[in-house]
Amino acid sequence: MRSVFPLAFLALVLSACSKEAPPPQVGERPALTQVVGAQAGTGPYSYSGEIRARHEVAMGFRIGGKVTQRLVDAGARVKAGQVLARLDGADAGLQVGAADAQYQLALAEVKRYRLLVSKNFVSQSALDTKEAALKALSAQAGLAGNLSSYTSLVADKAGIVTATLAEAGQVVAAGQSVLRVAQDGEREVAIAIPESQYVGIKVGMKAEVVLWSELGEDKVRSGQVRELSPAADTVSRTYAARIALDDDNAPLGMTAQVRLATASHAQSSAELVVPLSALFQQGEQIALWIVAPDHSVSLRPVQIASYRDDGAVIRSGIVAGERIVSAGVHKLYAGEKIKAIEARAAEASR
Repeated sequence: MRSVFPLAFLALVLSACSKEAPPPQVGERPALTQVVGAQAGTGPYSYSGEIRARHEVAMGFRIGGKVTQRLVDAGARVKAGQVLARLDGADAGLQVGAADAQYQLALAEVKRYRLLVSKNFVSQSALDTKEAALKALSAQAGLAGNLSSYTSLVADKAGIVTATLAEAGQVVAAGQSVLRVAQDGEREVAIAIPESQYVGIKVGMKAEVVLWSELGEDKVRSGQVRELSPAADTVSRTYAARIALDDDNAPLGMTAQVRLATASHAQSSAELVVPLSALFQQGEQIALWIVAPDHSVSLRPVQIASYRDDGAVIRSGIVAGERIVSAGVHKLYAGEKIKAIEARAAEASR
């Protein structure tokens, strides 16, 4: 009789352990989803850039000296012929005076020799020597006058001062940058192209440009790729590109979004590309979590055609228009209902 109760209790425990524990009852789990065929990878390439002038000139004096005046500041609008800065002109003035004195002395010598030649007191060759010396000194006087004019830094064309690189009292060398001026006229957007997208972009390709300050106004500017660097930056590993705008009134320094519809993207638009984060390894088979209309998920095996930087190309198993879970796939179980969050909306809220 004593052994009956322990045996009955043991049998009850074993029967309870043999039953599978039901999945925990939890609320709908938020999950990033997207519609296959509508992800960002199949649309136009999009880049952020900065509005710049086609011609931005670093201006400096043609001679060295001490800066006595800087007449403009960054952001100032300048006109062609306007004086922007000045050097101390004392040394240049002395050079002009010395050159002019030598020229006047040579001129007097030539006049005297011409009179002597007319009276046959000196030979013609002696006069020719004096006249050659007069021409050399005349050139030196002209050069000294030019150097004197170089003490004023003058704007070649109208534009906007984008940077000041020297202050009054500073001694600068010949050619050293003192101001940077963005000339009026053509405007461009400077962007950087990743290595994975470089092949699909060509000079002359059409572009659409939207300023971030005008995102809510639905205002699109047109342009085209004017310049594409043949070598990647050693640090960022991106290729510098310039997008020429048809609108010359775009404000300098503004941030812009550039969209390029490339030929390679047009060819791959029929491909179904899913993010690598959406792939689920089920044994030796790759699968995707498919979201049903009632927001329940089920696992479906798929065939991968190839892998790319922007995701995996699906050969078979899904069709365009189906919704999949694009992130957090290892936390789901079959039949679970999720709270679908559109991937694009999640990125926009960041």
